[in-house]
Amino acid sequence: MVAIDVTDATFEAEVLAKSEEVAVVVDLWAEWCGPCKTLGPILEQVIDATGGTVVLAKIDVDANPGVSQAFKVQSIPAVYAFKGGTVVDGFMGAQPESAVQAFIDKLLPTEEENEVVGLIAAGDEVSLRAALDLEPTNEDAIVALGELFVHDGRGDEALALVARIAETDRTRKVAAAARVGETPTDDHDATLTGLLDRVKDDDDARQQFVDILELMGPEDPRTADYRRRLTQRLY
Repeated sequence: MVAIDVTDATFEAEVLAKSEEVAVVVDLWAEWCGPCKTLGPILEQVIDATGGTVVLAKIDVDANPGVSQAFKVQSIPAVYAFKGGTVVDGFMGAQPESAVQAFIDKLLPTEEENEVVGLIAAGDEVSLRAALDLEPTNEDAIVALGELFVHDGRGDEALALVARIAETDRTRKVAAAARVGETPTDDHDATLTGLLDRVKDDDDARQQFVDILELMGPEDPRTADYRRRLTQRLY
């Protein structure tokens, strides 16, 4: 796997967001840095051997001062490992291959983590429940099982399930679908227009209105307009 060249502009997407899915190793380097040129190929070789389980992101500190300042870089090479959007390990200076291998080995998924991934991929209720037995707060499993519950008309179970973890965009959409039911077959306009006169004094109407907007999503060109109209009615 080819290393990703990351910039100030792409750091959030290529490192922080991507590390929610796989471990990302950030290599801070510069063209003038001799030890960087020694360490770089070792990192590439060891990480390539993980088959995509770990991703290498290379950042030229001279060309990307924003990232350099964020890391408070004082010397390079500097290497940081990210998981779940946060730094979990790191080292500075050139290291032998054995040390790099040991560093990367600690980032590899455990046998249990691999089992959870497989159970989620299976996607049936029994497998998803088994995944949650192993990782009770796994968002992927919670969202997938919640969607199954919604599809089967088990909205209360879906709501109880997503309440296990902090709200995210994905769990909010599951909760909205659980309250509204399967996505309505109409184009929403009639329903939303009918609800507008009730949203100020009727909590249920207001929740239904917000839930439908959640299901429509920001990509629907009508969503922003309906949110504006809701605000006008409320305030």
